[in-house]
Amino acid sequence: MADWLAWQAALHPVEIELGLERCRQVAQRLKLLQPRYTVITVAGTNGKGSSVAMLDTAYRIAGYRVGTYTSPHLVHYNERIRLAGEPVADDVICRAFTQVEAARGETPLTFFEFGTLAALVIFAEAAPDIAILEVGMGGRLDAVNMLDADVAVIATLDIDHVEWLGRTREIIAREKAGILRSGRPAVCSDPAVPASLLAYADEQAVPLALLGVDYHFSEQGERWSWWSGAVSLPDLPRPALSGSYQLRNAAGVLKVIDLLQSRHPVTGEQLADALARVRLQGRFQRFSGPVELILDVAHNAQAVGAFAANLAALPTVSRTHVVLGMLRTKDRVGVMRTLDPLVDRWHLATADAARGASAAELHATWQSLPRRRPATCYESIVQAWRAACTEAAVGERILVIGSFLTVGDVLRDLAAREDPTALRAGTWTRS
Repeated sequence: MADWLAWQAALHPVEIELGLERCRQVAQRLKLLQPRYTVITVAGTNGKGSSVAMLDTAYRIAGYRVGTYTSPHLVHYNERIRLAGEPVADDVICRAFTQVEAARGETPLTFFEFGTLAALVIFAEAAPDIAILEVGMGGRLDAVNMLDADVAVIATLDIDHVEWLGRTREIIAREKAGILRSGRPAVCSDPAVPASLLAYADEQAVPLALLGVDYHFSEQGERWSWWSGAVSLPDLPRPALSGSYQLRNAAGVLKVIDLLQSRHPVTGEQLADALARVRLQGRFQRFSGPVELILDVAHNAQAVGAFAANLAALPTVSRTHVVLGMLRTKDRVGVMRTLDPLVDRWHLATADAARGASAAELHATWQSLPRRRPATCYESIVQAWRAACTEAAVGERILVIGSFLTVGDVLRDLAAREDPTALRAGTWTRS
């Protein structure tokens, strides 16, 4: 697996080259473009992973065989391709890589394109009832979009990946609208839908279900209700994912299930069970201990704002340490300014990736912050994380945030330690 992944990373002259023609050529040779399973494609700036996790959990509880394709991964590449809730084994993925390579010929593929084709090879052989595919970036030109979705989902929209998708919500929404297909249903769970998305859906005759127009939800303390037309689901449990914004994601998920109900029925009891049982690593993932640990992959200002709102609902602590590692292409100013009111101590880390920001670059942004709490730079994420553990005292809190890389490195370091008490923060358990 390691050899395959290293080879793929060097196969294409650039890390990202958006476009469908190369993938479609290879997919056509592999006979992947007309799948026998139901395809749900999920796009959006934030909320994609949560939406995929809720859909996957609901359909598996209802007894369906489900495949999911997501990216990026946190610890192991296998996380990207799952069948029946479990990561696919190395040997299965490597066999799929071999098939893609044999079909590729002289067609250059990026790392993401190669992995997407491998996932579709695995799904074609495994024959799931449903495949839930998460768009990697944008939508229109993303490799996932080579398949026509039976239902398309667009979650929350905001500014991200500006160098590829554009600098306004309107332009970005138009790119994400590219996953919509004429005459096929779609769902948007953003409460403020950009006009460009509405216009595209209208031009393409896409029946687009909108939050607050075609489906609705209301909160009642620790419970909530959802309805769409004559269908009503009262007294539901809140999703077992932190944050009030998860209700928007869940509402969109329930509309997708409603649209597919004649093909893949799910009962109200199964939906409630799924909401209560859904899990997703790296999204406000809390670990209790003498020092509380919270991990979140948030890497844009909107996601970090939601993270901050989540944090505000928790009991206050005496001091908060932030371990931050980011990609150079992300909005460091927006993210760090949003985090600034929460921080007592910054641990700024160099992210070990082709587009990783250096600790020095993060420190330059820190210079512009209003509060400028103490900050130290580190050569790696693990070094910054271990320093935070050493400094944090009982009753304090460590936040690990800024990218999948940052959270993944910390999860990997935690898993590798046979004796977590070697870290001053103590033994952590999942909250």
